[in-house]
Amino acid sequence: MGSSWSRSAGPLGVSAGGLLVGSLAWLLGHSRVAELAWAVGTVPVLLVVAVSIIDALRRGRTGVDIVALLSMVGALALGEYLAGIIIALMFSTGSALEEHARARARRELSALIGRVPQVATRYEDGGLVQVPVDSLRPGERLLIKGGEVIPVDGLVLSAEAVLDESALTGEALPVAHKQGARVRSGPVNAGPPFELRVLAPAAESTYAGVVRLVQSAQASKAPFVRLADRYALFFVPFTLALSALAWVLSGDPVRALAVLVVATPCPLLLAAPVAIVSGISRAARRGVLIKDGAALETLARARILLFDKTGTLTTGQARLTAIETTGDSEPEELLRLSASLEQVSQHVMAGSIVSAARERGLSLLLPGESEERPGAGMSGEVDGHRLKLGSYAWVGGPGPPTPWARAVLRRMGYEGCSGVFVSVDGEMAGALLLADEIRPEAPRALRLLRKAGVSRLVMVSGDRADVAEIIASALEVDAVLAERSPQEKVQAVRTERRAGVTLMVGDGINDAPALAAADVGVAMGARGSGASSEAADVVVLVDRMDRLVEALLVARRARAIALQSVLMGMGLSLVAMGFAAAGMLGPVAGALLQEGIDVAAILNALRALGGGGLLPVRHALPAESVSRLKAEHQELRPVLERIQSLADRLDGLEPRQQKSELLALEGVLDARLLPHERSDETELYPTLARLLGGEDPLGSMSHTHREIAHLGRLLQRRVSDLSEEGPDPAEQRELRRLLYGLGAILQLHFAQEEELFEAVS
Repeated sequence: MGSSWSRSAGPLGVSAGGLLVGSLAWLLGHSRVAELAWAVGTVPVLLVVAVSIIDALRRGRTGVDIVALLSMVGALALGEYLAGIIIALMFSTGSALEEHARARARRELSALIGRVPQVATRYEDGGLVQVPVDSLRPGERLLIKGGEVIPVDGLVLSAEAVLDESALTGEALPVAHKQGARVRSGPVNAGPPFELRVLAPAAESTYAGVVRLVQSAQASKAPFVRLADRYALFFVPFTLALSALAWVLSGDPVRALAVLVVATPCPLLLAAPVAIVSGISRAARRGVLIKDGAALETLARARILLFDKTGTLTTGQARLTAIETTGDSEPEELLRLSASLEQVSQHVMAGSIVSAARERGLSLLLPGESEERPGAGMSGEVDGHRLKLGSYAWVGGPGPPTPWARAVLRRMGYEGCSGVFVSVDGEMAGALLLADEIRPEAPRALRLLRKAGVSRLVMVSGDRADVAEIIASALEVDAVLAERSPQEKVQAVRTERRAGVTLMVGDGINDAPALAAADVGVAMGARGSGASSEAADVVVLVDRMDRLVEALLVARRARAIALQSVLMGMGLSLVAMGFAAAGMLGPVAGALLQEGIDVAAILNALRALGGGGLLPVRHALPAESVSRLKAEHQELRPVLERIQSLADRLDGLEPRQQKSELLALEGVLDARLLPHERSDETELYPTLARLLGGEDPLGSMSHTHREIAHLGRLLQRRVSDLSEEGPDPAEQRELRRLLYGLGAILQLHFAQEEELFEAVS
């Protein structure tokens, strides 16, 4: 920002100083000194404007600056030095504001290039040597350590390589590559060290191609046209014609100068930048960095949004979504044993399993005799039990899957999630299912974007088609483009640009070229890659999707106010030009009147400092209250999983065992779930209703509470009526229906409440 601001601040300082010195001299009676000071203060600005106009004309562009230039030249030629310095001051002030609004708050591609590995570990003469990446040649053998970025495209020589490819493909979960598989540069080694054979030099590898794509996409973007320049097409010719006509009809060149002075487009040069800068400031206060005025203006006109999936619409982190058991283990006990063993695992999903156990308050033990087999799983002893965790092939052993295992594998395929199978003392005990979850605020954010005027939402993801379709169907986007490479994402953006102004929202390195190619690139910068933030025009610094909605609304308000200020200022200027042409307004009086018009336009433009965001709730819940509510929901997740698991397993249990598990579930519902729902209805909802306003803002949510209570009572009555032998087939069908119904409505209700918590936080 420094250099551009200094270039504008120089003329601004000269003109302001000239006006001040000249005014003091005039007050002291030294009129010639005053005129000299005013002239000296005008000339540097005049020269800057002349150079700017010549440069613009060479590029085939013109603008309202020519009116300011003619005004200053005419003022000096006709001895109207005070009018000249006033025009110079207003012009240099507007230029400084505009340069400030446009200044980039980033270093070009620094984060993207900074992530590229500079050294690699190469096998050489029977040992390992650190060498520059640029010196690597095809055929050489490298050791890729845990946590390192793969520097070049290569071939896996070890038994397996487990890679975090989220930055390049959008795939949230680690991907295992077997021996002989070709891997690209850019991913992070998420497993143990492995050997890699170089297939291409660094300059020809995938990651270098991503850098070139960003540079190419940025270069292909159309240049920004200032708001003021768009009105110059009719305003400048009209001003020059009216000025010439006044001179011809009156024979007085001063009258022509008066027309030029009041026509000097300071509302264009000042009000528009003030409104734009105010909008940028307003967005920054809400955690959104809009890097320049061009980005804000374009953001305000956006109608088509393209989203990456992982880390943008979803959290980008694997989370435990379900615990499937074979019936011999309690879900929480299975998680406790598994998480205890996973504490010593290097696998990426191990951290998610351990975090899930700790969130539920489970007490973990240190495992004994643990052994990890990369790509398969691990084994060890926990609390006197022998455990095996990992893929079904590793845990289940040879032979066809059991009916239970087939059902779990089918569910994993349908839902696009991953599973960690668990055996205890040699017997299959269950599976832990993990998936990349939709951001809690994403559904509401997309609804608000549509309400704000966005006509088309497109998901563009590098993830698998089945996974992308599942997320898309839950969010009701208009189109899904899955399994797209960075190059294909750029092409998708260019295709959508033909239909209107586009925004591309992403967070990974693979999104950087598409962000640069879009009319406005938006990076989720809180946890996203530095590359995406550098390539983007807008960076959401708070890890919330709804801040993008606020940025869009702020941009539209700022642009609307800029237009209002410009049209108001131009309208008043046109009236003043008529008086000047009729000889009723001299150059100095015209310059002072123009100052009044400027003040009015600027005061209107400053309204962009406020408003424009989402309509606030009357009050927000304290952060600690929101955290407590979320924690309570997290504690109730095992109850929901228990309901769903029992519904799935009910047919496979003996009648007496069915009754036993139903009675145990009834006790949990009575002790934990139903009291929580009653407390929400009587204590939480009245508070939320006051915050949200309106007659009955939570009426539908209260109805859901009543339905949960109704299903809970029906289930309790059914269970209490069971005989000692357990349910008969008809009772079993009814119980299963109630369990599925209760599980479904709880799943929906939890999602609604969590979205509500986000809205009032």
